[in-house]
Amino acid sequence: MSRTLLIMAGGTGGHIFPGLAVAEAISSAGWKAVWLGTRGGMETTLVPKRGLAIETVSFGGVRGKGLLTALLLPMFILLACGQALGVLLRQRPDAVLGMGGFAAFPGGLMAALLGRPLIIHEQNAVAGLTNKVLAHLADRICAGFPQAFGPTRLKIAVVGNPVRADIAALPSPQDRFTGREGPLRLLVVGGSRGALALNRVVPEALAKLAPETRPALRHQAGAGQAQATREAYAVAGVAAEVSEFIENMAQAYAEADLLVCRAGALTVAELAAAGVAAILVPFPHAVDDHQTHN
Repeated sequence: MSRTLLIMAGGTGGHIFPGLAVAEAISSAGWKAVWLGTRGGMETTLVPKRGLAIETVSFGGVRGKGLLTALLLPMFILLACGQALGVLLRQRPDAVLGMGGFAAFPGGLMAALLGRPLIIHEQNAVAGLTNKVLAHLADRICAGFPQAFGPTRLKIAVVGNPVRADIAALPSPQDRFTGREGPLRLLVVGGSRGALALNRVVPEALAKLAPETRPALRHQAGAGQAQATREAYAVAGVAAEVSEFIENMAQAYAEADLLVCRAGALTVAELAAAGVAAILVPFPHAVDDHQTHN
């Protein structure tokens, strides 16, 4: 009988895709992976596409949401913990892995309460609030960067960030670029949820180049932003292939000569694994400015 790992992750691709990479690896080792996410999160679309069962809790961010949200926080936590407890009792996982994001907080608390082995993984160079709390309850703490938890007496295993197998398996840059001709191939990626600043600035910047020197361009604009970004390129007189989301990032990396992108931990890890040159533009309003640290 196969053992079960409950993976808790959601909110952004930076939490979800490393979790999917882990799910792929443990499935190859004979484990069953099930998922705990947040209701309405992008994981509810991405995870089932990989053939994984997903359950959800009702929980979201509290920073910057105002006094009323802060006052109601205990009630929200109790509700989410009750939902997470139900998931754990139904799924009866042999171990629980928290990859960050809102769902991992109530799920991790309930895993510790039930005595389930709890592992957490922090992708960013500065640990998020969920992992800072769960680190004191976890049986094993893993991190992508050695300084993620700052000065601490906790025992941290620095393991790097999980990267999807199709990206890790890409041919080397030397092999990819051999015989490549034509214009520079530029890929613009604003993270899994896009980046409004890049959607606005990149068309304006490329319009300043002579048409014959412009790159062949592909741009991930983010949910609900594709049409506005296409219009920005049209106004700038710049040809571009624009989409809300790129499903096959391995192919996109393989085809690109250069990326302009945010500095999320997953993106940085994937760039290193794929061997793609990049101009990193950290999101200036990220919590604890973690993208600059990444």
